[in-house]
Amino acid sequence: MKLGRACALAVSVLTVLLVAVGPGAAERLAPPSRQDQLRQLTKEAAALSKAYRGEIQALEEAKLAAKRADARAEKVAKDLKSARVQVAQIAQTTYMGAKVDTTMLLAFNGDVQEVLGQVATLEHLARNKREQISRMHSLSQQAIQAQEAADERVVQLKKDIAELRAKKNEVERYLAKHGYQSPSGANGLTARMQLVRDLTLQQFPMPYGYGCLRPGDSGEHGVGRACDFMLSSGGRVPNAADNARGDAIAQYYIENGQRLGIMYIIWRQRYYDIRTGTGWKMMSNRGGNTANHIDHVHVSVL
Repeated sequence: MKLGRACALAVSVLTVLLVAVGPGAAERLAPPSRQDQLRQLTKEAAALSKAYRGEIQALEEAKLAAKRADARAEKVAKDLKSARVQVAQIAQTTYMGAKVDTTMLLAFNGDVQEVLGQVATLEHLARNKREQISRMHSLSQQAIQAQEAADERVVQLKKDIAELRAKKNEVERYLAKHGYQSPSGANGLTARMQLVRDLTLQQFPMPYGYGCLRPGDSGEHGVGRACDFMLSSGGRVPNAADNARGDAIAQYYIENGQRLGIMYIIWRQRYYDIRTGTGWKMMSNRGGNTANHIDHVHVSVL
């Protein structure tokens, strides 16, 4: 009886698992339409940023989050598919190489060693592949969660685009008020950026220096419309006094942004868009103090 129960259990476990994650499960967990939506929304976000005359950090963050979530969902779906194939191979091996009719065990009159060998194979498969089976179940749950998270990010990106479109008329008036400027002078900055830079240097000490034009940069630094004012050196976290000075600089830009034609500010892993007036919003982790704007205040102008 013990022998029969072991065989039946091993075969049943493998059969149920194979059916549970049969062909089509991974495909159901990763609908192809999400990637198409993400590509379309990325195009819409790019067009909106062009209309706003520069990067819209809210959209950049939403796009980054959506792309990361989509990549995660794709990876888990591939891992699940691989695990399903491996379980299918286990089940096939069991069926082809170690098939046992458990109902005939008690009446068996043939080669006992042959039956024992088949049972041992089943037990070996069930025992040594248990971790693979457990991993497959875990991946199934992860795949569902990853897909839901990716879909939510796409929905959020769509919502952000709709909200920014609703502000378009207001932003257009702001853009028209300040007009468009091209870089002028030997330093490669626009006249507006030079004014904001000079006002900043007049009111705040800059012991760690600053940087503006960055040739080849794809953002505002590359076209003379952005400056970074350093609050520490070597990528270190600023001390309390330097942080307070950074807060004061950012607050000065917020209070005078509409008058000076500022586009947005980034400071301490947060961004503030003067055009939309939506207040401070957190940025995702970019991997370091400088990338996260922990050690400097960034300002971009129209």
